[in-house]
Amino acid sequence: MGLRRSTNEYISGVNNFLDTTFERASKGDEILCPCKKCANCKWNHRNVVEDHLVVFNGFVQGYTKWIFHGESFSSRNNPDHNNKEGSNMRDNIDGLLHDTFRDVAGDLRLEGVREGLSEDAKKFFKLLEEGKQELYHGCENFSKLNFTIQLFLFKCIHGLSNVAFGDLLDLLREAFPFSHIPESFHKEKNVIKDLGLDYEKIHACPNDCMLFWKENEKENNCSVCGSSRWKTVNDPLTNESSKIPAKVLRYLPLKPRLQRIFMCPETTANMKWHDTERPKDGNIRHAADGEAWKNFDSLHEDFARDPRNVRLGLSSDGFNPFRTMSISHSTWPVMLMNYNLSPWICMKPEYMILSMIIPALLWTISDFPAAYAMLSGWSTKGRKACPTCNHGTCSQYLKHSRKMCYMGHRAFLPPDHPFRRDKKSFDGKEDHRSAPTPLSGTEVLEELREFNNVFRKGQKRKRRDSEGPWKKDPSFLNCHTGNITN
Repeated sequence: MGLRRSTNEYISGVNNFLDTTFERASKGDEILCPCKKCANCKWNHRNVVEDHLVVFNGFVQGYTKWIFHGESFSSRNNPDHNNKEGSNMRDNIDGLLHDTFRDVAGDLRLEGVREGLSEDAKKFFKLLEEGKQELYHGCENFSKLNFTIQLFLFKCIHGLSNVAFGDLLDLLREAFPFSHIPESFHKEKNVIKDLGLDYEKIHACPNDCMLFWKENEKENNCSVCGSSRWKTVNDPLTNESSKIPAKVLRYLPLKPRLQRIFMCPETTANMKWHDTERPKDGNIRHAADGEAWKNFDSLHEDFARDPRNVRLGLSSDGFNPFRTMSISHSTWPVMLMNYNLSPWICMKPEYMILSMIIPALLWTISDFPAAYAMLSGWSTKGRKACPTCNHGTCSQYLKHSRKMCYMGHRAFLPPDHPFRRDKKSFDGKEDHRSAPTPLSGTEVLEELREFNNVFRKGQKRKRRDSEGPWKKDPSFLNCHTGNITN
């Protein structure tokens, strides 16, 4: 993979790779393309994959163990592969468990006893036993835990629905009744949950006023609007009613997911790419080449001193999970991008971190001004719709068309530009104003000092200019203070 793509050795290796892959991991006449652009996410025909690997892109960096193309998780460099694969499998699982429960394992080594175990310790020993238990008597290639994890990985890679995956488990248990195959998808998820990949369900007010979380976890009614936390659902078969949460936010804790990144030696090395391997020739190829990154480093020198400290970017948009069905509902996944990684890795799906899933919003963001207003808190409608010009926005209401028009662009021209003196082509006036100055972070925080946020859906009302352009105090402005806020 490190050879030049024009060499005969590289081309021959690609052909051998394709021959083997189409025997082991093809889906019809297609395989997952491992080029830098597709990154094992798109299915393509053989000729397309060959062009991607030889002519255009080459292999995705770091893809040396071909787990998406028929290779097992055990090392292919082991010369005694057949005899030691089972022991390697167990060693890998043991390593995974000790990495996941490293604090628990350390405490147990110090104590040397198993009496009065914590819940985490009980999970650790349970998974440790499953990691040593054979899938069936005499099986050397899989343990019960190893097979469970690979089944779940198979489901994720191939996009199997929960129902289809449950039917697959039923079929496997019927065909191999002597093996330790999970009884249901629910049992499978419990194993993954015990490995630290769980999420929290947080109930929310149906009007988006508050979260029933932390100090409000026991409340049954919203403290802002008084709405009930629950809604009643009737079962048409039994005619019985039950209470379910009116709205649920799903939160995936960030800390254990960041810990997973540093458990893999290869990924740990990549986390320092922005500092150790990034070309520093003045060209902007990565977020670390930008002024915002450098400004942050100058203000937070202690944080910037260790290149392993994680820098995350936030992204979100809504979509209708019911596709073309006429249902007024959308789901908003909140994604985190790991900017420590190289540009060709950080935006790949496998390196994105799902942080939250926000349900039941009615609309998605379809244009930049709406997104800008939602995240910045500054209204992009009305007389002061431009966040850059802020209070110096030059606007005029068109009476007959009933629209706001934004004028005064000549203020951004050089002082001696002829357009500044041109009355006829513009609004009949000369314009010698200087360009408005964007608000600094300190000025923004000062304007929002006395601003009170009201989080709720309410009756729409016409805004008045006297209320000012700020609609809310956005949480992003509270992440940092001073001039870094922009």
